[in-house]
Amino acid sequence: MKILIACEESQVVCKAFRDKGHEAYSCDTIPCSGGHPEWHIQDDVLLHLDDGWDMMIAHPPCTHLAVSGAAWFKEKIKDGRQQQAIDFFMAMINAPIDKIAVENPICIMSSVYRKPDQIVHPYYFGEEFSKPTCFWLKNLSPLRYGKEVQIALGETTPPQTDVVGKGELITSKSGRRGAQWIWWLPPSPERAKIRSKTFQGIAEAMANQWGSL
Repeated sequence: MKILIACEESQVVCKAFRDKGHEAYSCDTIPCSGGHPEWHIQDDVLLHLDDGWDMMIAHPPCTHLAVSGAAWFKEKIKDGRQQQAIDFFMAMINAPIDKIAVENPICIMSSVYRKPDQIVHPYYFGEEFSKPTCFWLKNLSPLRYGKEVQIALGETTPPQTDVVGKGELITSKSGRRGAQWIWWLPPSPERAKIRSKTFQGIAEAMANQWGSL
């Protein structure tokens, strides 16, 4: 399949689909950090939605949408930043592409648009980390995970990933680097990139399950 990974510079998802033999391309306005510029479209993704894709996995910026930033919503509504973010999100979900997954954290799109089709955590897919990740889906099934889900669905094939522990929840005062260290990163130019990077386990689940359609 020809797959667009929108708003991705890390190329984690792009490479997971490439490993499965798909023609996947990441797209972002900044250079990629994943080591494969030949698989990266450095441009506004809105200019490439009509390029004949079979599937798109989109990671629209969540800065002005995530409920974790609710304290600044009044200002962002007033100056138009939140509406711009909403419009961009909707451009992703309404793109002229057959199969679409739009990813974001817990955010206002649950009420502005609709509730997500699925909410998962990295620890569902072998990564000891708790981070709610929402998916709004078009012509794609929710990602499967864990032995319990396998049994409930009556599947005969082994699960591709297994649920693990949530990881060590550290506090900002502890000084320890545990599985939740990402939440306590100090302000820096790289902070947003690191926090938005897709966990490898989730990327592999996408490629294994959605890439087999």
